[in-house]
Amino acid sequence: MRRIYKLLGRDEWAAAQAAGVFQGSGVDLADGYIHFSAADQAEETARKYFAGRNDLMLLTVDADRFGAEMRWEPSRGGALFPHLYAPLPVEAVIEARALALGADGCPVLGSLSA
Repeated sequence: MRRIYKLLGRDEWAAAQAAGVFQGSGVDLADGYIHFSAADQAEETARKYFAGRNDLMLLTVDADRFGAEMRWEPSRGGALFPHLYAPLPVEAVIEARALALGADGCPVLGSLSA
């Protein structure tokens, strides 16, 4: 199992749970796919795009669950990032946990598994 991670607001996660599926955040909908990060990319993603937000959830998802809908494509610095070209079923989420902010205002992710 290859774990990937998604940061999103608590309200977005609550709506996804109610619907049974996560369609994506605003940037996901605009780009046409759901953005994820690998374990070694998530901290920079959190720092760059989510600093100062105290309403965050971190979703852990098994990337191997998806076939051709999951693509690893070049993004920040040419690194390959996981992109899901389909809605994310809530049952595909292995873990969902609320995040706190560190003293620097960045979300504290803790230890992540690849």
